[in-house]
Amino acid sequence: MKKTGYSIKKLSFNRLIVAAASSVNREFNTIHTITEADITNVRSLMRQHRHITGEGLSLTAYVVCCLAKAIEEYPGFNSFRKGRKLVLLEDINIGVLVEREFGGESAPEPLTLTHMQDLNYLDIHTKIRENQAKRFDQIGEQSGMKYIRYIPSFLLKYMIRLGSRSIKMAKRFGKVAVTSVGMFGGAASWFIPISSATVLVTVGGIKKNMGMGKVAELLHLTVSFNHDIIDGAPAARFTKRLIEIIESGQEINQFTQT
Repeated sequence: MKKTGYSIKKLSFNRLIVAAASSVNREFNTIHTITEADITNVRSLMRQHRHITGEGLSLTAYVVCCLAKAIEEYPGFNSFRKGRKLVLLEDINIGVLVEREFGGESAPEPLTLTHMQDLNYLDIHTKIRENQAKRFDQIGEQSGMKYIRYIPSFLLKYMIRLGSRSIKMAKRFGKVAVTSVGMFGGAASWFIPISSATVLVTVGGIKKNMGMGKVAELLHLTVSFNHDIIDGAPAARFTKRLIEIIESGQEINQFTQT
């Protein structure tokens, strides 16, 4: 039998969904800020808490909490464009992109944390931990969208594009998001995402810097904005404020036992 030098494998439906979403997300005019936050104090509080209680605290939950606080100060960013109109959302709902395994294959799926303006760090930490303990057999099950598996593959981009402009879907899933998949690579790196979110924080790796006799832990972050709605100067001010909230540790300090 003649060798071809290659093999062919059919793309799974999970990959087709990711590919369709990526194609739609590229249609948005996104700008990025690549930055870092000094989380030395925050990580110290987390380690002390774990030493005393045995409980590991979620860094992702902390970033989500800080992002919600920043959005409260910039309510105009909790919005999305629908044609020639700007739709302003009242509740702060934040999607947290979680990497899950379905049938031996990894795929990202959003966990939506709702009414963030009413939650504190411990609430968010608990919700994320409870979700991580659950098992889901199919993509869409976590988000309550199992029906997506029954949409013909050639219609996926159309349906995702339609959903990105839907007020109902925006109220349900929000237009602000966090993805922390970059934390699991082990390298101190930044990631540049493709997203339809108005504001997206992508958490990368942690770099340790030695200076002034101390070791500083720097969290790499990429903060992305829909440029149709947010210009560079407001984006820069928002990013500065977000970093201030993260570095302050105030959202976690009251819940740590040290």
